Amino acid sequence: MTTIGLGTPRGPEFVSPVPGHPAPAAPLPRAARRWPVAVILLSGLTGLAGAGGYMLGHGDTEPAPVIGSSPGLVAAAARALPGVVSVQVRTGSGGASGSGFVFDDRGHIVTNNHVVAGNGSVSVVGADGRRLVAEVVGTDPASDIAVLRVPSSAALQPLTAADPATTRVGEPVLAVGSPLGLSGTVTAGIISALDREVRLGGSARQTAVQTDASINPGNSGGPLVNARGEVVGVNTAIATLEGGGSIGIGFAVPIDRAGRVAAGIIGRG
Repeated sequence: MTTIGLGTPRGPEFVSPVPGHPAPAAPLPRAARRWPVAVILLSGLTGLAGAGGYMLGHGDTEPAPVIGSSPGLVAAAARALPGVVSVQVRTGSGGASGSGFVFDDRGHIVTNNHVVAGNGSVSVVGADGRRLVAEVVGTDPASDIAVLRVPSSAALQPLTAADPATTRVGEPVLAVGSPLGLSGTVTAGIISALDREVRLGGSARQTAVQTDASINPGNSGGPLVNARGEVVGVNTAIATLEGGGSIGIGFAVPIDRAGRVAAGIIGRG
Protein backbone atom coordinates (compact mmCIF):
# COMPACT_ATOMS: atom_id res chain seq x y z
CA MET A 1 0.00 0.00 0.00
CA THR A 2 1.26 3.49 -0.81
CA THR A 3 0.33 6.92 0.46
CA ILE A 4 -0.36 8.31 -3.01
CA GLY A 5 -3.15 10.88 -2.86
CA LEU A 6 -2.70 11.53 0.86
CA GLY A 7 -0.25 14.37 0.38
CA THR A 8 2.88 15.04 2.35
CA PRO A 9 2.33 15.44 6.09
CA ARG A 10 4.05 18.47 7.54
CA GLY A 11 5.19 19.21 11.04
CA PRO A 12 7.83 20.60 13.36
CA GLU A 13 11.28 19.18 13.83
CA PHE A 14 11.96 16.63 16.52
CA VAL A 15 13.33 18.22 19.69
CA SER A 16 15.58 16.19 21.92
CA PRO A 17 14.26 15.90 25.47
CA VAL A 18 17.78 16.68 26.67
CA PRO A 19 18.84 20.00 25.07
CA GLY A 20 22.53 20.10 24.30
CA HIS A 21 23.00 16.36 24.66
CA PRO A 22 26.28 15.42 22.95
CA ALA A 23 26.33 13.46 19.71
CA PRO A 24 27.49 9.83 19.79
CA ALA A 25 31.26 9.40 19.91
CA ALA A 26 31.30 7.29 16.75
CA PRO A 27 30.00 8.96 13.57
CA LEU A 28 26.88 7.54 11.98
CA PRO A 29 27.34 5.55 8.77
CA ARG A 30 26.92 7.61 5.59
CA ALA A 31 23.53 6.01 4.86
CA ALA A 32 22.25 6.89 8.32
CA ARG A 33 23.37 10.52 8.03
CA ARG A 34 21.13 10.94 5.01
CA TRP A 35 18.03 10.18 7.05
CA PRO A 36 17.42 12.85 9.69
CA VAL A 37 14.63 12.21 12.16
CA ALA A 38 11.72 14.64 12.22
CA VAL A 39 8.33 14.77 13.87
CA ILE A 40 5.42 15.05 11.45
CA LEU A 41 1.78 15.72 12.11
CA LEU A 42 -0.55 12.97 11.03
CA SER A 43 -3.40 14.40 9.00
CA GLY A 44 -3.77 13.00 5.49
CA LEU A 45 -4.30 15.31 2.52
CA THR A 46 -6.87 13.89 0.15
CA GLY A 47 -8.69 14.67 -3.05
CA LEU A 48 -12.11 14.41 -1.45
CA ALA A 49 -15.04 14.03 -3.85
CA GLY A 50 -18.23 14.61 -3.93
CA ALA A 51 -25.12 21.24 26.74
CA GLY A 52 -24.02 18.81 29.57
CA GLY A 53 -20.78 18.50 31.41
CA TYR A 54 -17.38 17.12 30.61
CA MET A 55 -18.32 13.46 30.18
CA LEU A 56 -14.88 12.01 29.49
CA GLY A 57 -14.58 10.89 33.09
CA HIS A 58 -11.80 8.85 34.66
CA GLY A 59 -12.31 5.10 34.76
CA ASP A 60 -11.40 2.67 37.52
CA THR A 61 -7.86 2.05 38.64
CA GLU A 62 -7.60 -1.70 38.15
CA PRO A 63 -4.37 -2.72 36.42
CA ALA A 64 -4.67 -3.10 32.66
CA PRO A 65 -4.19 -6.61 31.22
CA VAL A 66 -0.68 -7.48 30.12
CA ILE A 67 0.27 -7.25 26.44
CA GLY A 68 -0.09 -10.99 26.02
CA SER A 69 -3.74 -10.86 27.06
CA SER A 70 -5.30 -10.95 23.61
CA PRO A 71 -8.87 -11.21 24.95
CA GLY A 72 -8.25 -8.01 26.94
CA LEU A 73 -7.14 -6.13 23.84
CA VAL A 74 -10.06 -7.50 21.83
CA ALA A 75 -12.43 -6.20 24.51
CA ALA A 76 -10.64 -2.84 24.54
CA ALA A 77 -11.06 -2.49 20.79
CA ALA A 78 -14.74 -3.38 21.07
CA ARG A 79 -15.22 -0.65 23.69
CA ALA A 80 -13.32 2.01 21.79
CA LEU A 81 -14.42 1.54 18.17
CA PRO A 82 -18.04 2.75 18.59
CA GLY A 83 -16.74 6.07 19.92
CA VAL A 84 -14.21 6.76 17.14
CA VAL A 85 -15.01 8.69 13.96
CA SER A 86 -13.30 9.58 10.70
CA VAL A 87 -12.99 13.35 10.22
CA GLN A 88 -13.13 14.75 6.69
CA VAL A 89 -12.53 18.38 5.75
CA ARG A 90 -13.55 19.58 2.32
CA THR A 91 -11.88 22.68 0.86
CA GLY A 92 -11.84 24.24 -2.58
CA SER A 93 -8.49 22.65 -3.39
CA GLY A 94 -9.16 19.21 -1.95
CA GLY A 95 -9.25 18.54 1.74
CA ALA A 96 -7.79 16.78 4.75
CA SER A 97 -8.73 13.66 6.64
CA GLY A 98 -8.09 12.52 10.17
CA SER A 99 -9.73 10.87 13.13
CA GLY A 100 -11.56 11.88 16.27
CA PHE A 101 -13.43 10.45 19.24
CA VAL A 102 -16.64 11.23 21.05
CA PHE A 103 -16.03 13.36 24.13
CA ASP A 104 -19.49 13.62 25.73
CA ASP A 105 -23.18 12.89 25.19
CA ARG A 106 -23.79 16.37 23.76
CA GLY A 107 -22.20 15.44 20.46
CA HIS A 108 -18.76 16.95 21.08
CA ILE A 109 -15.86 15.26 19.29
CA VAL A 110 -12.15 15.79 19.98
CA THR A 111 -9.66 15.83 17.12
CA ASN A 112 -6.43 17.66 16.24
CA ASN A 113 -6.30 21.31 15.33
CA HIS A 114 -4.12 20.56 12.30
CA VAL A 115 -6.85 18.29 10.89
CA VAL A 116 -9.42 21.11 10.68
CA ALA A 117 -7.09 24.08 10.25
CA GLY A 118 -7.96 24.40 6.53
CA ASN A 119 -11.25 26.21 7.29
CA GLY A 120 -13.26 23.89 5.09
CA SER A 121 -16.60 22.18 5.64
CA VAL A 122 -16.28 19.35 8.14
CA SER A 123 -18.10 16.03 8.36
CA VAL A 124 -17.55 12.92 10.44
CA VAL A 125 -18.30 9.29 9.67
CA GLY A 126 -19.18 7.12 12.64
CA ALA A 127 -18.41 3.48 13.24
CA ASP A 128 -21.90 2.62 11.94
CA GLY A 129 -21.21 4.37 8.63
CA ARG A 130 -23.40 7.41 9.24
CA ARG A 131 -22.04 10.68 7.85
CA LEU A 132 -22.81 13.73 9.98
CA VAL A 133 -22.16 17.39 9.28
CA ALA A 134 -19.93 18.77 12.06
CA GLU A 135 -19.43 22.28 13.40
CA VAL A 136 -16.01 23.41 14.61
CA VAL A 137 -16.71 24.64 18.15
CA GLY A 138 -13.16 25.90 18.66
CA THR A 139 -9.48 25.12 18.35
CA ASP A 140 -6.30 25.43 20.41
CA PRO A 141 -3.30 25.45 18.03
CA ALA A 142 -0.77 25.48 20.89
CA SER A 143 -1.91 22.07 22.12
CA ASP A 144 -3.09 20.88 18.66
CA ILE A 145 -6.58 20.15 19.99
CA ALA A 146 -9.89 21.00 18.34
CA VAL A 147 -13.50 20.29 19.29
CA LEU A 148 -16.27 19.50 16.80
CA ARG A 149 -19.98 19.17 17.43
CA VAL A 150 -22.62 17.01 15.77
CA PRO A 151 -26.31 16.83 16.76
CA SER A 152 -26.70 15.17 20.15
CA SER A 153 -29.58 13.21 18.62
CA ALA A 154 -26.94 11.19 16.76
CA ALA A 155 -26.39 9.43 20.10
CA LEU A 156 -22.71 8.70 19.52
CA GLN A 157 -20.95 6.76 22.28
CA PRO A 158 -18.53 8.79 24.44
CA LEU A 159 -15.23 7.24 25.44
CA THR A 160 -13.85 7.22 28.98
CA ALA A 161 -10.60 8.91 30.00
CA ALA A 162 -7.83 6.92 31.65
CA ASP A 163 -6.55 8.11 35.00
CA PRO A 164 -3.07 9.52 34.21
CA ALA A 165 -1.88 8.55 37.69
CA THR A 166 -2.32 4.87 36.82
CA THR A 167 -0.77 4.98 33.33
CA ARG A 168 2.54 3.13 33.22
CA VAL A 169 5.41 2.71 30.78
CA GLY A 170 5.19 -0.74 29.22
CA GLU A 171 1.42 -1.16 29.46
CA PRO A 172 -0.40 -2.19 26.28
CA VAL A 173 -2.24 0.38 24.21
CA LEU A 174 -4.25 0.49 20.99
CA ALA A 175 -4.23 3.31 18.45
CA VAL A 176 -7.68 3.62 16.86
CA GLY A 177 -8.48 5.72 13.81
CA SER A 178 -8.40 6.04 10.04
CA PRO A 179 -4.79 5.78 8.82
CA LEU A 180 -4.60 6.33 5.05
CA GLY A 181 -8.39 6.63 5.09
CA LEU A 182 -8.90 3.07 6.40
CA SER A 183 -11.58 3.76 9.01
CA GLY A 184 -11.90 1.60 12.09
CA THR A 185 -8.26 0.55 12.05
CA VAL A 186 -6.76 -0.72 15.33
CA THR A 187 -3.04 -1.20 15.93
CA ALA A 188 -1.36 -2.44 19.10
CA GLY A 189 1.77 -1.45 21.01
CA ILE A 190 2.88 -0.28 24.40
CA ILE A 191 3.49 3.03 26.12
CA SER A 192 7.15 3.64 25.39
CA ALA A 193 7.61 6.76 27.54
CA LEU A 194 5.66 9.32 29.50
CA ASP A 195 6.40 13.06 29.57
CA ARG A 196 8.45 12.99 26.36
CA GLU A 197 9.27 16.55 25.29
CA VAL A 198 8.44 17.38 21.66
CA ARG A 199 6.91 20.19 19.63
CA LEU A 200 3.36 19.10 18.77
CA GLY A 201 1.38 22.23 18.06
CA GLY A 202 2.88 25.60 18.90
CA SER A 203 6.52 26.62 19.04
CA ALA A 204 7.01 25.64 22.70
CA ARG A 205 8.02 22.16 23.71
CA GLN A 206 5.43 20.15 25.62
CA THR A 207 5.23 16.69 27.04
CA ALA A 208 3.63 13.83 25.15
CA VAL A 209 2.91 10.13 25.59
CA GLN A 210 5.27 8.11 23.38
CA THR A 211 4.09 4.82 21.89
CA ASP A 212 5.31 2.19 19.46
CA ALA A 213 1.77 1.40 18.24
CA SER A 214 1.75 1.92 14.48
CA ILE A 215 0.19 5.29 13.62
CA ASN A 216 0.28 6.96 10.22
CA PRO A 217 -1.24 9.90 8.32
CA GLY A 218 -4.98 9.86 8.99
CA ASN A 219 -4.57 8.74 12.62
CA SER A 220 -4.45 12.39 13.71
CA GLY A 221 -6.97 13.13 16.44
CA GLY A 222 -7.82 9.50 17.13
CA PRO A 223 -7.52 8.00 20.60
CA LEU A 224 -4.69 6.00 22.11
CA VAL A 225 -6.50 3.67 24.51
CA ASN A 226 -5.37 1.30 27.22
CA ALA A 227 -6.42 -2.32 27.62
CA ARG A 228 -9.62 -1.20 29.36
CA GLY A 229 -10.60 0.91 26.35
CA GLU A 230 -9.92 4.18 28.21
CA VAL A 231 -8.32 7.11 26.39
CA VAL A 232 -4.68 7.66 27.34
CA GLY A 233 -3.96 10.35 24.74
CA VAL A 234 -4.81 11.93 21.40
CA ASN A 235 -2.59 10.63 18.57
CA THR A 236 -0.91 13.61 16.97
CA ALA A 237 2.54 13.01 15.47
CA ILE A 238 5.21 10.47 14.63
CA ALA A 239 8.95 10.56 14.39
CA THR A 240 9.97 9.50 10.90
CA LEU A 241 13.05 9.14 8.78
CA GLU A 242 13.13 11.47 5.79
CA GLY A 243 10.83 10.13 3.09
CA GLY A 244 9.50 7.35 5.32
CA GLY A 245 6.43 6.56 7.39
CA SER A 246 5.99 5.17 10.86
CA ILE A 247 9.16 3.86 12.51
CA GLY A 248 7.47 2.87 15.76
CA ILE A 249 7.84 6.22 17.54
CA GLY A 250 4.53 8.02 17.90
CA PHE A 251 3.32 10.82 20.14
CA ALA A 252 -0.05 11.56 21.72
CA VAL A 253 -1.31 14.58 23.65
CA PRO A 254 -1.89 13.30 27.21
CA ILE A 255 -5.60 12.93 27.92
CA ASP A 256 -5.56 15.08 31.05
CA ARG A 257 -4.25 18.04 29.04
CA ALA A 258 -6.45 17.30 26.03
CA GLY A 259 -9.49 16.98 28.27
CA ARG A 260 -8.84 20.31 30.02
CA VAL A 261 -8.33 22.08 26.70
CA ALA A 262 -11.45 20.51 25.19
CA ALA A 263 -13.57 21.36 28.23
CA GLY A 264 -12.33 24.97 28.02
CA ILE A 265 -13.21 25.19 24.34
CA ILE A 266 -16.67 23.82 25.03
CA GLY A 267 -17.18 26.25 27.88
CA ARG A 268 -16.30 29.21 25.66
CA GLY A 269 -18.43 27.90 22.81
